[in-house]
Amino acid sequence: MNLNSRWITGIFLGLIMLVTIFTRIYKLDTVPPGLWPDEALNGVQAIFEPYHLFYPENNGREGLIMALDAISFKFLGISMFAFRLVPAILGILTVLGVFFVAYELFRKKNLALLAAFFTATSFWHINFSRINFRAIMLPLILCWSFYFLLMGMRKKNWWPFAASGMVFGIGFYTYSSFRLAPFILLAVIAVWWLASRKEKARGRFFGQASLMLLATFFTALPIGLYFLNGRMDEFYGRLGPISVFSLSSPVNAIIDSTWRHLVMFNIYGDPNWRHNFAGDPQLFLPVGIMFLIGIYLLFKNGIGFLKTRDWRGLAPYATLSAWFGVMLLPGILTYEGLPHALRVIGTIPACYILAALGGVFAYDRLKTKIEDKNVLAVTVVAFLLFAGIAPVYRYFGQWAQSPRTIESFSSDLVAVGNYLKANAGGYDKYVVMYGGDLPAKTIQFVSLTAPGNENTQYIWPGSVRDIATNNPAYVIFMNRDQEAFDILKNKYPDGDLKIEPKTGVWVYYFNQ
Repeated sequence: MNLNSRWITGIFLGLIMLVTIFTRIYKLDTVPPGLWPDEALNGVQAIFEPYHLFYPENNGREGLIMALDAISFKFLGISMFAFRLVPAILGILTVLGVFFVAYELFRKKNLALLAAFFTATSFWHINFSRINFRAIMLPLILCWSFYFLLMGMRKKNWWPFAASGMVFGIGFYTYSSFRLAPFILLAVIAVWWLASRKEKARGRFFGQASLMLLATFFTALPIGLYFLNGRMDEFYGRLGPISVFSLSSPVNAIIDSTWRHLVMFNIYGDPNWRHNFAGDPQLFLPVGIMFLIGIYLLFKNGIGFLKTRDWRGLAPYATLSAWFGVMLLPGILTYEGLPHALRVIGTIPACYILAALGGVFAYDRLKTKIEDKNVLAVTVVAFLLFAGIAPVYRYFGQWAQSPRTIESFSSDLVAVGNYLKANAGGYDKYVVMYGGDLPAKTIQFVSLTAPGNENTQYIWPGSVRDIATNNPAYVIFMNRDQEAFDILKNKYPDGDLKIEPKTGVWVYYFNQ
């Protein structure tokens, strides 16, 4: 079968995208089974405070995903499906971006299709495509910005450089790890400069590079001005407290963190149940083997092109090396929750392109060993089915059903939110918060997916004494706080205490 045929390539890419859409949309409103407070805060602020450049709460968050959430709510209404549809669409577009950037890098359609397929069926990417964390935008931006840049370098057109710069500039509104992405760009531009000097095209290089950088600058300017306007403390946000440089022995911490993040792909992955089937390698075993072959080829071919000063030939290997290495740094330079699959999410496209590079190499070697084309075809199909189905089953059939996963997504708080939904009408409602206001965001968002909960008041235990209403009302105590309950009971002695069956929290009804 000739994969170089545009029609055949289109059919296979279409099938991969159907798999991508299914694995990102199927049971989207119930899997993951709950709602982590960090996600919920995004949803609540998208409802009540949309379209801000930056949100300083919860250690600071860039505002683009909240804007997209607000748009989704506007057209689809407030629901869990509408909320998680945003990262799902971003994940779908990322898989498409992996295909195009892989093709631009190596000009091999089979390699590009394989990279897209590995990403489409990746537990790692499926999971984060179904959680409303802003980090899911990082692989998307990297894929499309470098696709336009590489296309411009190959075709020597001008408009792709403007498109690349604008997409790259949008990256600064996505996730804090993107702030390291200019180092990838620096490596790509350095190789591009060497190629243009050899080709005696330095004038065109300066013009096109300047266009790209200017587009980046003006696109990112608003958020840059936001931070420069006396908000640099927000810029650093959580980076300081979890940085290895805040420790007494940063060198030892960097060595330990580097090792943990290097082995996460094939030996021991993220132990957090929200991020992974805890401890599983980030790459499924057959894909992980292809990835290691790809790393070998990265060094072997890259060094070969470097020795011969073939800068055009070196470009894809330099790009992947910088992409993978730089996007590991957000994990390596921290010491908490290691290895951390979310912080290094920017490596996902590079990982699966490298795996595809190794896969194509392995296939070429296999062809020399298996002369019977039918046997070869059956072997390849069996491999692809195994590599594709197993991680998808791991996600939906095992991880999504695990009690550890359910617990990790604050299912107890979701149950309280569902209680508010089921008992919305005709009451003044109060929720007594403990442990900060972030956990209450899960309750608030879940309850807002049904009308009648917009005026629910979230209060601290000390404010129970200030409740004053003549309407039928109830108070939910997120903790069994006897002291606060006694204050309310003394003020409204004819009330009725109920125990919420799923969580055991106290709910006190009065003025019935």
